[in-house]
Amino acid sequence: MSTIQHPYRTHTCSQLREADVGKTVRLAGWIHRVRDHGGIIFVDLRDHYGITQVVIHPDRAFYRESERWRLETTVSFTGTVVRRSEETLNPTLDTGTIELEADAVQVLGECDTLPFQVAVDDGCGEELRLRHRFLDLRRSGMHDTIVLRSRVVSSIRRRLTDLGFTEFQTPILTKSSPEGARDYLVPSRVHPGTFYALPQAPQLFKQLLMISGFDRYFQIAPCFRDEDARADRSPGEFYQVDLEMAFATQDDVFAAVEALFAGLFDEFCPHSFSPIPFQRIAYHDAMLLYGTDKPDLRIPLEIMDVTDLFRESAFNAFRQVVQRGGVVRALPVRGAADRPRSFFDGMIEFVQQHGGKGLAYICWTDEGPKSPILKFLSDECVQALARRGDMHAGDVMFFVADTQKKANRLAGEVRIRVADLLDLSEQNTFEFCWIVDYPLFEFNEDSGRIDFSHNPFSMPQGGMDALVNDEPENVKGFQYDLVCNGVELSSGAIRNHRPDIMLKAFEIAGYTRQEVEEKFGGLLNALRYGPPPHGGIAPGLERIVMLLTGARNIRDVTAFPMNQSAQDLLLGAPGEVSEKQLKELHIRPVTAKQKAGK
Repeated sequence: MSTIQHPYRTHTCSQLREADVGKTVRLAGWIHRVRDHGGIIFVDLRDHYGITQVVIHPDRAFYRESERWRLETTVSFTGTVVRRSEETLNPTLDTGTIELEADAVQVLGECDTLPFQVAVDDGCGEELRLRHRFLDLRRSGMHDTIVLRSRVVSSIRRRLTDLGFTEFQTPILTKSSPEGARDYLVPSRVHPGTFYALPQAPQLFKQLLMISGFDRYFQIAPCFRDEDARADRSPGEFYQVDLEMAFATQDDVFAAVEALFAGLFDEFCPHSFSPIPFQRIAYHDAMLLYGTDKPDLRIPLEIMDVTDLFRESAFNAFRQVVQRGGVVRALPVRGAADRPRSFFDGMIEFVQQHGGKGLAYICWTDEGPKSPILKFLSDECVQALARRGDMHAGDVMFFVADTQKKANRLAGEVRIRVADLLDLSEQNTFEFCWIVDYPLFEFNEDSGRIDFSHNPFSMPQGGMDALVNDEPENVKGFQYDLVCNGVELSSGAIRNHRPDIMLKAFEIAGYTRQEVEEKFGGLLNALRYGPPPHGGIAPGLERIVMLLTGARNIRDVTAFPMNQSAQDLLLGAPGEVSEKQLKELHIRPVTAKQKAGK
């Protein structure tokens, strides 16, 4: 027998076993379920750790009181641990061989009528769940996911420390950056008319740490970006596993990140994943083969360039595209020729919905090739297509023709759509790859000028010589993305640590020296004092947890997320503030009338 000392509990609701039979114990938790079996009341008592069955007999003084308890009321039971009868053993519970016969109870927290069920999924909408997130988080699925997220963070910290990284914290109030997404601005009370910004990422600070003489930095970093929501992107704030390494090459960064992810997925993932080193795919090849720089390698389909075969074709729709400088992309698909006409009509409609003019196709059958466009193609052209795609009876080849950028995108969409419809993607596996050799610059058709394409602070491959002697569109950067199953987990780069190269790169992108000094003077000044070569990366924490749990929405791996409109429905943010607060911050709100009149 044990002496009860703690006022609420002596054990958790997952702790008791047959070895504890006969002990007097105290348990505390939430009433998960209640069942009345012939006058005996059975309560499933739940806490953070698990569930224990509590038995209330009719002769207990609190028996009638228990009939009035609502689900999710918080209670503490004192009683004796007994073994369940053979017919009532529950192998699905860790505590399924015992139960607690209650002798006393203390109600610790009454529960109002629930807005939705906690013990079961009653299909309530997301808005209701977010308004009562504290209840939603009691649900086993959400609860387990948030616990897993914590375990993942702990594992990341341990693994990076073992790899020689040191954890740092960087400022939350910083300077607004002209690059990237929109900033969240914070007005200064003591410096009227000026603003801090919440960091979109600790980019400059982690580079400054390398320049300061530290070697390997990491941080589970909060990041703030005023951008629209997506399924895999939270509006407002998110966390990233921010890394930076001094005296590091691209290979050094890859080796550290691969060791981290191999360890994480070995620890938390029951499915197979890519062996290290991960496959590396050049950006140009990714856009050609997969139509995207975020390829899902579980899909066994690759796109081909067949522009040359249509340059002199009698199929005017494609020949004219090619003559205007466009391209033709083909997607060979095995064993789909027997699909009904509605399948092919649906694919054409799909491409049109995604901005394409249409989709052509050829089916190879036992009787030979068949297609609505076959009459416009020579036998030599069809045979060349068959050879290039290794086409046999039962196979289909889809075609899109447009500008290179648009044709790549459309062909990539077709690849994913076909894989979904034909169930071609390999399941229960994670396919990682690095996308490398990104172009440093791109031509902006809207502005008519050269812009940075990816990261303006990346070191160009070839250094100053490439910037001076190559066409801007041909200059590649030491930039890379880590992709898994079609999801971009992270972007990174070897940084441009040379002030002269940095100034030249920004000059090509249309910045004057004065503009660079004004906007990036802090970093530029630091780079004049013996900077080491350095580089890094920042995988998104929420995206990692989404992959590990199979979650489809980032809000399902975040304890207190905003909704798609960047609102906190639980606490009511954003909200209005008092005139006194605004006056202290030297801010005058714009009235509806003023806004309408501007």
